[in-house]
Amino acid sequence: MSEFKETLNKKAVALTYDEERQGAPVIVASGMGYMAEKIVEVASQNGVPVYEDDSLATILTQMELGSRIPEELYQAVVDIYAYFLHFVPGKERETEEEDKE
Repeated sequence: MSEFKETLNKKAVALTYDEERQGAPVIVASGMGYMAEKIVEVASQNGVPVYEDDSLATILTQMELGSRIPEELYQAVVDIYAYFLHFVPGKERETEEEDKE
């Protein structure tokens, strides 16, 4: 697949969650193609961890900004949050660089 087509097929969604104010995570950014690349770029630049799940992103990009995620997706999002509990910024990149050596 060409780089252009790969870019067009990218999807990204940013969620926020404040357990005191929200009953469920809320979509705060969503986009496809170049917008998806920009969302991931801004997240990375600001130390926000990025998790790749194309199926979940496909579903969430179809929802409106400001929407709470539906109950059917709670478990998938909980799994992602649990994954990030063990996230150490920069650690993933270090591991990738070590693998290349």
